[in-house]
Amino acid sequence: MIGIFDSGVGGMTVARAVEQLLPQYRIAYFGDLARTPYGSKSPETIIAYARQNTEFLLGQGAKIIIVACNTAASVASEILQQEFAEPIFEVISPAVTKAVAASRSGRIGVIGTRATIKSGVYEKKILDEQPEYTVYSQACPLLVPLVEEGWLNKRETKMILRRYLQPLRLRQVDTFVLGCTHYPLLKELIQPRIGKRVTIIDSSEVVAESVALFLENNPAIAQQLERNGESHYYVSDVTDAAVDIARKVFGRPITLEKVASDIFNRSHLS
Repeated sequence: MIGIFDSGVGGMTVARAVEQLLPQYRIAYFGDLARTPYGSKSPETIIAYARQNTEFLLGQGAKIIIVACNTAASVASEILQQEFAEPIFEVISPAVTKAVAASRSGRIGVIGTRATIKSGVYEKKILDEQPEYTVYSQACPLLVPLVEEGWLNKRETKMILRRYLQPLRLRQVDTFVLGCTHYPLLKELIQPRIGKRVTIIDSSEVVAESVALFLENNPAIAQQLERNGESHYYVSDVTDAAVDIARKVFGRPITLEKVASDIFNRSHLS
């Protein structure tokens, strides 16, 4: 089983990409809707949530974990990789590699939550690969709540996007990283506002590709993954908007299974 967690519904874009690329494997998804958004939380809180989410998915039988939350990936992925023996993937590194390869001018734009942008993780990783490149970052704290509410095509969302993206458009970036797994749900609105010729890097797609390559090169681990039965989509809270977004992401009705809040008590996980 492949375990995937996010602060809310955005990570479903990763689950969908994994499902499309690796349909033979079961997925256990966890969306922490009760505690979303992570982007406004302290690093200590984000790390605690990431640990709890990982423990929960491992308890469901996951043999691989994908941190499908850019905020958690930027703050907690290295700690998780140190603390857990299972392979742990995050959405940032593969997106960086794809962006560096795609850029023609070396001018790359990144949008993300406050925590992701404040961490500077995208800029650091991009410059590690290509020191001569220039990275322009923009925090977009209102986008996750808008997606979680299902406001994917509202006039207000379009206005807010235009306000966030205009500074990056003026910088004439030629490659643009969606530094939050909620943002692919807004891709059709983002493309014309950042520029039709700008290459958009969708981290949900590239992390699925990196997991597929890993399993191809590690058949012993691939054999441990369950291939029979149903995938499960767990959440810490069920909302009408989440149910609607899940249907839009997967193109079919998805049963969201609510997890009891006491599953995340520290004592329960120790």
